[in-house]
Amino acid sequence: MGRSKEFDEQEVLQKAMELFWRQGYEKTSMNDLVEHLGIHRKSIYDTYGNKYSLYLKAIEQYSQYTTEKLMNQTLQAKTAYQAVKNIFDYIIEGNENSHNGCLFVNAATEFGPWNQEVLAKVEDAFKQEEKFILEILVQGQKDGEFSQEYDTELLGDVLHTTLVGLRVSVKTANSEEKMRNVANFFLNLISN
Repeated sequence: MGRSKEFDEQEVLQKAMELFWRQGYEKTSMNDLVEHLGIHRKSIYDTYGNKYSLYLKAIEQYSQYTTEKLMNQTLQAKTAYQAVKNIFDYIIEGNENSHNGCLFVNAATEFGPWNQEVLAKVEDAFKQEEKFILEILVQGQKDGEFSQEYDTELLGDVLHTTLVGLRVSVKTANSEEKMRNVANFFLNLISN
């Protein structure tokens, strides 16, 4: 009879996600994982596989994490305009891990087009975000909050690309004021 696990798999996966998010894949060693996760190397291999498979699971965990965070930001909004503003606010200032940027962006830039498996996970996550954003913009146009001057899908692409750029900007010395100006420009552009 096998021993029962003495740790919560989801909690440990969350810790792994945070470490990869902060340090990246290459700079995170198995020793770093053992120390940060507080479990033995064998437990990591037995439960999650090797470092790479744990990284892929961490990206999936991050996808759930960001979906939940974005949903929370938009559920608090009474209007589509406020939902978009809340998303900007969250990316610019409301994320306790904002100095880490975005794990999807970090993974895309670390692995580039050389790793199709990582790239596919990032692209899937971005497609989900784009769909979510498009729904908000469509609702805003239906409610008369947002201009119908622009194609909604194009606006969705521009907004998503802007949000990705801001996720990079929070890791750099860009000022909050500069990022706010970008957010306000977009909100003014789409508003009626």
